[in-house]
Amino acid sequence: MNRLRTIFASFFKIGLFTFGGGYAMIPLIEREVIDNRKWVERKEFLDLLTLAQSVPGPISLNTSVFVGYKVRGLWGAAAALLGVVLPSFVIILAIALFFADIRHNPIVDAAFKGMRPAVVALIIGPVISLARGMHWSMFAVIAAAALAVWGLGWSPIWVLVIAAATGIAWELAVAPKIAKRNDKPKA
Repeated sequence: MNRLRTIFASFFKIGLFTFGGGYAMIPLIEREVIDNRKWVERKEFLDLLTLAQSVPGPISLNTSVFVGYKVRGLWGAAAALLGVVLPSFVIILAIALFFADIRHNPIVDAAFKGMRPAVVALIIGPVISLARGMHWSMFAVIAAAALAVWGLGWSPIWVLVIAAATGIAWELAVAPKIAKRNDKPKA
């Protein structure tokens, strides 16, 4: 029960102090679950993040659920989900109740304008983190995927499906041959 409270509290704190949506939460989730709590390894977190991006729903919620499930099963997933959602729900409810009174307030407007650059920085952080350690050829894949989505108008779903199929085909067909060739003694 104590571990469930810790999972809830960790994700509640992340949900309470993150503005800008799911991608802005990723660096905080990463720091909390890898560096502070040591619940998952960095490579495993990147795998969970990839999985979270490939299923429907906000990435922060999906990542929270996957980490909670990894740490404590179904109850851990529920604790993480509740922790990350509850602050936003309460804040949005409060804003909805009082928004008509504050929407034209110059201080509120200035606060939101001031938060925008910080939100952009929080979104760029995970991109740089994910890019570290990638083989240079992966940047060509990134460029091709971006071109397919933004330049050719392809659905991101099809790009993800094609990328997943290509990754599976690579691992099944090409990667074992490369590993076998690298294991041969040099003459």
